[in-house]
Amino acid sequence: MNDRSLRNVVISLGKKADGFPREDHFMITVASEIMAVLCLAESIEDLKNRIAKMVIGYNLDGNPVTVADLEIQGAVAMLLKDALKPNMVQTLENTPAFIHGGPFANIAHGCNSILATKLALATSDYAVTEAGFGADLGAEKFMDIKCRKAGLAPDAVVIVATIRALKMHGGVDKKELKAENIEALEKGFANLRRHVENVRKFGVPAIVAINRFADDTEGEIAKLEELCAELGVKISLCECFAKGGEGAEDLAHKVVELIDEEKTNFKPLYDENDSIVDKVNTIVKEIYRGRQANFTTAAKKQVKKLEEMGLDKLPICIAKTQFSFTDDKNIVGAPTDFDIEIQDVRVSAGAGFIVVQTSNIMVMPGLPKVPAANKMDIDNDGVITGLF
Repeated sequence: MNDRSLRNVVISLGKKADGFPREDHFMITVASEIMAVLCLAESIEDLKNRIAKMVIGYNLDGNPVTVADLEIQGAVAMLLKDALKPNMVQTLENTPAFIHGGPFANIAHGCNSILATKLALATSDYAVTEAGFGADLGAEKFMDIKCRKAGLAPDAVVIVATIRALKMHGGVDKKELKAENIEALEKGFANLRRHVENVRKFGVPAIVAINRFADDTEGEIAKLEELCAELGVKISLCECFAKGGEGAEDLAHKVVELIDEEKTNFKPLYDENDSIVDKVNTIVKEIYRGRQANFTTAAKKQVKKLEEMGLDKLPICIAKTQFSFTDDKNIVGAPTDFDIEIQDVRVSAGAGFIVVQTSNIMVMPGLPKVPAANKMDIDNDGVITGLF
């Protein structure tokens, strides 16, 4: 539940038998290590092993306490035995799809389960999977965490963009996005160019899919096609929102052509055996195009602690705003020469990565201005309204 009062709580008040009074914190389920473990486990045995490694706290000597120390990994795995099974659903056009797992890419690793992906690969000629939010988050974590852990090598990447978003990155106010503005589109294209360049750093060919809106003009579409041609990247105009599968046929054909024409040479961005600071700075410099990561005093102590425990040789999962390459959501476009502030570093030993939290990011989001509950009701006949 997105209750902002749960972000910082004091627990164990009362008698000695009630525990040690302390400050503690909740986070939204999609940011939890349990969610990551579920998505990265490949069997019941793997699930139990990952759960067992989870660090749940530290004893009075400062040493980590794991789920295995509590001897409850079997009990936790038992609760997740059905959740571990991928869910097959169908689209409105009866296309099969797996929906399994839900870590957000701005505060977690942003990918569906390895089990679902491998099941799709085993049963289909082509499997398409989504990595959430911007490619600086979802795609980077898909490559550096999921693919590394699962031994996968993607054949191609589809970068989804909209003309509206590119105009916003070109400086247009959100209220003015419906009006044609080719100049702003051209300026905002720097953001898309950077995403394409970043994907290519992993050795994987890319194609741009433009999710068309009714207000997109022919002039804007032509300019975007021209800019993508200059960048040497294929582009497909997608109208699947209006036309269903028919509106994405061109994209499907072009993806197949891309895979046949350009062979993948996939490789992660960094060596997981590098130091935590070096791995974070590699992402900041290569993907965000910033100068460096500045670790707060508290974050430096956390890094040192992980090094002492031997838990530093793991991939990095950066929690950062999805609205900007920087850690400031208000800076749009393709900025350079900025620093990223690291305020928290913690290990997800069961998931097998290190979470690095930047400034201005919350792992327990608050409720919207008008909560959905305000529109829910039930009448005297038991008829419920407002759920959907």
